[in-house]
Amino acid sequence: MLSLEELAAIDDFRFKHRMPTRAAAVRELLKFGLAAVGVDAAAGVKSSSFGVFGRGPDGHTQGDPDGGTEN
Repeated sequence: MLSLEELAAIDDFRFKHRMPTRAAAVRELLKFGLAAVGVDAAAGVKSSSFGVFGRGPDGHTQGDPDGGTEN
């Protein structure tokens, strides 16, 4: 959820850079932000690489199926 001011800033960026959609502008801004903090968001990088929790080979959270943690 964004405030009206945040939406206006995204729309200003979008129109200034002649972007087709708000989503395209958000993706570009995210790319700039990640690059600014030194994260390489190049093609081929999976979103799970940026997750908080560990993921198994099938994309599921690793751990005990009963809710415990893995040793």
